[in-house]
Amino acid sequence: MIYKIVRHDKESDDITDQSFISYDEAYDLLEEIYSDVCCSDADYGDRPYYEIIEVKE
Repeated sequence: MIYKIVRHDKESDDITDQSFISYDEAYDLLEEIYSDVCCSDADYGDRPYYEIIEVKE
């Protein structure tokens, strides 16, 4: 299985250009990116929303 990270606004960036061999690998990247954001002080309007999807081969 191949996994991709997509943005809800359909834009592309360095994150969405990558492919992953496992869901966990994609999740770990997103966790690394968002680990510095605390829920109480986050302004999510300034950050894109990502989703991990499975790509059919």
